[in-house]
Parts: sequence; structure tokens; C-alpha cells
Amino acid sequence: MPDSQPQPPHSPSPSDSAGPGSLLLAGARLADGRTVDVRLHGGRIEAVGTAGSLTPRRAPGPVGNVDPGGRLDLGGYLLLPAPADPHVHADTALTADVPGPVSYDPEDVQRRVTEAALLQLGHGATAFRAHVRVGDVAGLGALTAVLRTRRSLRGLADLTTVAMPRVLTGVAGAEGLAILRDAVKMGADVVGGCPDLDPDPTGYVEAVLEVAAEHGCPVDLHTDAADPARLARLAAMAGGLRPGVAVGPCDGLGRLPAEVVSRAADGLAAAGVTVVCLPQGACGASDRPDGTAPVRLLRAAGVRVTAGSGALRDVSNPVGRGDPLEAAYLLASRHGLRPEEAYDAVSAAARAALGLPEVRVEAGFPAELVAVRGDRLAGALSLAYSRIVVHRGRVVARTSAVREYGDATASTDLGLPRQGRGGRGRRDGQGGQVGPGGGGQGGPGDMT
Repeated sequence: MPDSQPQPPHSPSPSDSAGPGSLLLAGARLADGRTVDVRLHGGRIEAVGTAGSLTPRRAPGPVGNVDPGGRLDLGGYLLLPAPADPHVHADTALTADVPGPVSYDPEDVQRRVTEAALLQLGHGATAFRAHVRVGDVAGLGALTAVLRTRRSLRGLADLTTVAMPRVLTGVAGAEGLAILRDAVKMGADVVGGCPDLDPDPTGYVEAVLEVAAEHGCPVDLHTDAADPARLARLAAMAGGLRPGVAVGPCDGLGRLPAEVVSRAADGLAAAGVTVVCLPQGACGASDRPDGTAPVRLLRAAGVRVTAGSGALRDVSNPVGRGDPLEAAYLLASRHGLRPEEAYDAVSAAARAALGLPEVRVEAGFPAELVAVRGDRLAGALSLAYSRIVVHRGRVVARTSAVREYGDATASTDLGLPRQGRGGRGRRDGQGGQVGPGGGGQGGPGDMT
């Protein structure tokens, strides 16, 4: 198969401001089965060629100050476009075990958001959309903390924010509406909230859409979508709004008759509304987090469906992992999507929902990549332990897994994969090979 050719330039994004560093990813396997070299430069994929055909790029510069580039051996790894997470509750993350009320002190929030973002970066996500409460107890302090975290994470991951007021209608809603406008002026990227919790859900949606239109912002709303008539009104009001509308988790659709869901899906597709489901569990803004949206039916109707993590170890999901590959695994194992469809929901579809440029492992595309131990996508989703994450063309996170067993001659006699070199016991990783004398050969980042 011929090497990929440069693509037309994409629209500018924060990722386009990367420095001039160069990196060669050597011997990586792609989802289509090819083994290739991938050269990165300036935050983009510069070239893709057959394994062994590329060399590290030498950037031009003064004599004695030439950047020789670098090389990373990805033998035994599957190279994929990096996932993105369109639904994160970062301001309440990691609070499940905290006694008493959740602190919204800006320093506490910033600490939690930073730790949560780094956890998700280690999982492979290089972009997140954080839904942040504004008003009530949180005021604008939580949003201030998340915006500070966004600045501190620059170069590691891209973080955008959704302002989430509680009430927007009636006398009580006047303050919420003022705070929502202040949040956008402060730097919130998206206007959102939970209309189901407002006494007038339709009025809430109208207010959000009005503010979004004033400022040219996307809209991202929490709803369980259990009321098909209300969802139809939302789709009708949102239709044609640019830059776009997302709703989620829409778990209530899973409790409705198939013919009702089909009509609702047709309306969402016609309006161009994206559905963000939460297969990993509950979302703190949902009153009945007991299901997942019917993703196959929605996709069949032409709705863009993506998946987020929702709660990350807060009271609504104390064991939330915030792992996009786990979300893809659940979409495949529990909801009938093919592995390729499931991964698309956390990568290409997620990036599109966030307004980010498309990523392919082809020349000219942004260098937002994740390498996972394994040689097939299904296996990677099943046992995605070791991961190497690339953001803006440079490695920003590594996770290495080593599994150890007691001495056993039978496993060695059978020639099973082995990781580690020497010593007692047996260390199994993914993709290691048994060498002469039983010494295993690990890959990048593997611990021995």
C-alpha cells in the first residue's frame, strides 16, 4: 500500500502552535494491519512510510546547533488517533471519599481538576470538555480554577469548559442567567446546564440558546431525554445553531419503546444534534442514571454518537475511571458496536463534537496519537494496559504494565509471550516475545 501523502491544511487550532521538535515513531502497527514508520514535526504528522523507510528528521539550523530529532520504537504497539473526552465533571472529581460537603475553594478545585486531567491523559485522552457548575455554592470560583488549570496544562492536553447554571427561569433564574453571561465573558467556551432540573425545562433551553447565539458559543446540555416531546422541542429549537449542540447522557431513551426512540432519533439527526452517552456510569447531573442511550439505534438514524466519562470518582460514581478506552470497550461488549465503531465514538466522533480537527495516521494531520500494546483494535480495547500518549507531536504520558507469575516450566515450554529479562518468576506483558533461555523482550516504557 502506498505511503500517505500530505493532506490540505486544516483549520487552525491550539495544537497548531507546537514547537519545531521532531519525533520518529518506528515500527508501529496501524488499525488496518500495516506496520509503518511515522515521522512527526511541528505538531503534525509529517510523513508515513513502510517500516524502516523513514529516518529522524534533521531540522535546519546553525552549524553546531542542529536538532537531530528522536526515535521511539513502537514494535508491539498499535498506533491510533488519540481519544478525546467530551463529558468530564472535573470540578467534582476525586471527591467520593471526602467527608462533608465538596469544597469549591478555587485551590481545592484546581488541585482536583489537575489530578483528574493527568489521570485521563495517562489513559490517552489529549482533549477534554469539562462541565463546570456556576452559581449557587460554587459561584464562579470553580470556573476560575478550571480556567487556571487549562493554562497550566497547555502543552500536555487541551481543556475546554462548559458553564452549567442550575436555574435559568423565573425570579430565581435571573441571577443564574447573569452568572451564565459572566461565565462566558470570563472564558467559558460552551454554554450548558441541565434543563431537567429547572421548573421550566423549555424556558431553560431557550435561555441557553439565546446566550449561545449572543456569543457564538456551542451548546452542551445534560438531559436524560426520558420525555420524547421535550426532546423533540429541544431538537427543533437547536436545529441549525452553529457551532453546534450536544446533549447527553440521554439514558432515558433506553427506557422508551423502540418506535418512540426512532422518531426522537430522526429529529436529533435532522437538527444535527450530537448525543454524548456515558457507558462508564452515572453522571452527577442526572437524577436517574440507570442506563445508557440506545447507541445502535441512534447511529442507524444518522445521529453522531460519542462517549464521555462523566463522573470520575465522585459520589455519583465512586469507581469512575475516566478512561475513554474503557468507554469504547463497553460500547463494544454491552451495546453491540464493532470495535472500530466503538473506538470512533471516543476518538473521531468525540473530536468532531468538540470542534477539533480530524486526526488520521496520515501525513498532514495533527499529531494527536496514542500507542497501545497489542496488534488488533479488539485486543487493545480488551487489554489496554500499556499506553504511550502523543500530544502536539511529543510524548506527554506513558503507562507501563507488568504482570508477574510464579515459576512455571509449562508456560516456558509452550513458548507463551513473556516480558522481563532474567530474575525469578515470570513477567507477562502484551506483545513481549520469549527469547533464547527464556528472557523476554519488552517494548517502550515496559518495566523489568
